[in-house]
Amino acid sequence: MRTVLMVAEKPSLAQSIAKILSRGNMSSHKGLNGTCSVHEYSGTFAGQPVRFKMTSVCGHVMTLDFLGKYNKWDKVDPAELFSQAPTEKKEANPKLNMVKFLQVEGKGCDYIVLWLDCDKEGENICFEVLDAVLPVMNPAHGGEKTVFRARFSSITDTDICAAMARLGEPDHNEALSVDARQELDLRIGCAFTRFQTKYFQGKYGNLDSSLISFGPCQTPTLGFCVERHDKIQSFKPETYWVLQAKVNADKDRSLLLDWDRVRVFDREIAQMFLNMTKLEKEAQVEATSRKEKAKQRPLALNTVEMLRVASSSLGMGPQHAMQTAERLYTQGYISYPRTETTHYPENFDLKGPLRQQANHPYWADTVKRLLAEGINRPRKGHDAGDHPPITPMRSATEAELGGEAWRLYEYITRHFIATVSYDCKYLQSTIAFRIGSEHFTCTGKTVISPGFTEIMPWQSVPLEESLPTCQRGDTFPVSEIKMLEKQTSPPDYLTEAELITLMEKHGIGTDASIPVHINNICQRNYVTVESGRRLKPTNLGIVLVHGYYKIDAELVLPTIRSAVEKQLNLIAQGKADYRQVLGHTLDVFKRKFHYFVDSIAGMDELMEVSFSPLAATGKPLSRCGKCHRFMKYIQAKPSRLHCSHCDETYTLPQNGTIKLYKELRCPLDDFELVLWSSGSRGKSYPLCPYCSNHPPFRDMKKGMGCNECTHPTCQHSLSMLGIGQCVGCEGGVLVLDPTSGPKWKVACNKCNVVAHCFENAYRVRVSADTCSTCEAALLAVDFNKAKSPLPGDETQHTGCVFCDPIFQELVELKHAASCHPMHRGGPGRRQGRGRARGRRPPGKPNARRPKDKMSALAAYFV
Repeated sequence: MRTVLMVAEKPSLAQSIAKILSRGNMSSHKGLNGTCSVHEYSGTFAGQPVRFKMTSVCGHVMTLDFLGKYNKWDKVDPAELFSQAPTEKKEANPKLNMVKFLQVEGKGCDYIVLWLDCDKEGENICFEVLDAVLPVMNPAHGGEKTVFRARFSSITDTDICAAMARLGEPDHNEALSVDARQELDLRIGCAFTRFQTKYFQGKYGNLDSSLISFGPCQTPTLGFCVERHDKIQSFKPETYWVLQAKVNADKDRSLLLDWDRVRVFDREIAQMFLNMTKLEKEAQVEATSRKEKAKQRPLALNTVEMLRVASSSLGMGPQHAMQTAERLYTQGYISYPRTETTHYPENFDLKGPLRQQANHPYWADTVKRLLAEGINRPRKGHDAGDHPPITPMRSATEAELGGEAWRLYEYITRHFIATVSYDCKYLQSTIAFRIGSEHFTCTGKTVISPGFTEIMPWQSVPLEESLPTCQRGDTFPVSEIKMLEKQTSPPDYLTEAELITLMEKHGIGTDASIPVHINNICQRNYVTVESGRRLKPTNLGIVLVHGYYKIDAELVLPTIRSAVEKQLNLIAQGKADYRQVLGHTLDVFKRKFHYFVDSIAGMDELMEVSFSPLAATGKPLSRCGKCHRFMKYIQAKPSRLHCSHCDETYTLPQNGTIKLYKELRCPLDDFELVLWSSGSRGKSYPLCPYCSNHPPFRDMKKGMGCNECTHPTCQHSLSMLGIGQCVGCEGGVLVLDPTSGPKWKVACNKCNVVAHCFENAYRVRVSADTCSTCEAALLAVDFNKAKSPLPGDETQHTGCVFCDPIFQELVELKHAASCHPMHRGGPGRRQGRGRARGRRPPGKPNARRPKDKMSALAAYFV
């Protein structure tokens, strides 16, 4: 029997599709990576009995990155990244072992059906899956087709079965357009980011951003926010005057009239008009009109409109809204949420999704009435040729979804019902008055038929008083006429919704990437999100944009990125050559980069005005090993130490606190050690600022602390404080934290595992002896006699933290409260080389993980 491998984009999606196609008659088991399940069932394919295997990936299998030394900022000129630096595809998440998993499941399979999301990114992932699986599949017989692509827009029985019945092929051109975008963003973004980060962080201490990043889409996005800020700052309010009149309609009611001139900016002229009218006792009706008008129902919902409404009305950021919509999609509640289309195809079954809502407690009456009276065909919108508009596919309640997922689902459902409802109709009445020589108007609206506003009440026509019945020549007594002084007001900061509109208008990003770009400028501290989800630029964001304008405005204007997006779309359509577009665009930005580097002084002049130099920032903390003067600790991101005498800067671990470590010095370079800590319940370790930035041994990497240093005799090193292999990761070693007493801790030097142990012990030391069972280093623990938990009133005990039964009750394991980015895991053990070679007890750090005896530590992971 032949085997068909089917691959979806997410584990939950694979389960839902397999359940539909197998009609629930399937068996499931976890794959070798422990994340993706495999669902198996029997069926027919291409007219023959087969065994189906449905599994998934977790988004992109591969990611693009530079090779070797080109990933090291200090060793490569950023200009080389545009053309000379080779790139390679690496696993996007190495911990998932996705390539190996796909090859294991694909081995021996005869066909593959790709159920990835039906957009450009999905097409790209298709070919990532094929690169992994095709080499291990059975060879095709006689040119037989073995690769198939399923295209679908929702997780419903109808849509999934229809997709299975009309399988196609993956689109190589769309995949190439994603490859081109990835390479452009990598090369351009990294070159500019590395240069300006190193340049400005080496000069200024209070930038408060760990990365001064540039992005071909991110930077124009920031430019829109700063452009609005500049308009606010340059705005000069002007005083103007208006006339306001009131007339009595009857005994109990008066009408407020609007001046036809609207406003004037000269007070004397306004006073003249007031003098001409204030003595008049009556207002004469010049004309009346009554017109029936309609407020149109909304266009069908696409991604950009959903993100706009989520931000402006639901208080959800674009990225969070997109993630919530994707969850609703994978759970089968809505159709695919990434679409540019606002037009339903003629053959789309509108009544099917509507019937799903017929018994919903919130809108059942409206839906039943529409189904009984006949739905209204949705307005003709834009057909982008991708997916149908976002549509609710099955009914859900607030209790079922809860929180923000329910609020987004409710909006999507109400919007859909509104698109098949009728327009709102209302009667607009207008009366034109004359008071002296001046003309005034009064308008009123009366709803005739609420239409779609019944389901979207926030769109309803505002209730206004009905106007009295009158005709030309009638008069009304004037009760008041006065002159009001007002001022023009500046525009407000851009809302996320307004920014999304600008990005869509100028072609910056795609419906999928727009939320990412907005999130990036927030994460980089270029803008802050104020009340009403308004985006206010920070000093750093403002100076960067002004600097780009000063050097090369095209770096921040949307025009050049918009042109690149058009070229990428031509690649996707097969109308442009991938290599030519890539080469030409990189050549343009390479020239811009060289000009930017040569002209950086222009931006630096703006930086000098807004930020403090390194020497004037921070507070003295520890002594430099070269000049023995105090270095200043700069807390603003990225936290670092700066020696103004040597003009050297030393990067520190982020996301924790730094303090001086007992004025102890590194035996290699005489720098005073500092202590990094993630909190009282987390991990902490000492580090030498110089060694951390300039690793002294070949087996050390930049950013390592003393808990990873292989110096053979230093009292703070891994060689002296290491205990044994971590029970939570493959590459880590558990290291005693000598500063943690009396609440002692043992922490992994790679992952965020922390063991709290031996509370109230007044001394804990790592012994030179090792455990006979697991070869881990033994710990010698001394307790005060009054607080000793040891049996028989003993105060001292030496044993293995893994195997000793006395120690098992004294160990509490948990993950650290914080894990900074420098805690990097690895597949194997380190071996000391160079100066690190020397005395090393057999359990440090090459001890194997205990397997035979399960201690409190090891049992935590079972």
